Amino acid sequence: MQGDIETYYEDGQWKNKVEGSTRAASTHDTKADAVGKGRDMARERKVEHFIRNQDGRIGERNTYGHDPRNIPG
Repeated sequence: MQGDIETYYEDGQWKNKVEGSTRAASTHDTKADAVGKGRDMARERKVEHFIRNQDGRIGERNTYGHDPRNIPG
């Protein structure tokens, strides 16, 4: 079960979908509700969560799971 999670606004609702899917996995009345559900989905799958603003631009991005940091210090 891979595929990043995207939270976005469409047709008057906030939605979450799995990358590569054409249909929303969940729909919500508020951005906060959609972001919360999207975060849970991303944590469960250990993938990235992209949160878009209402204008479609990526406003926030979070990674859950595989963190490739090998930076000393």
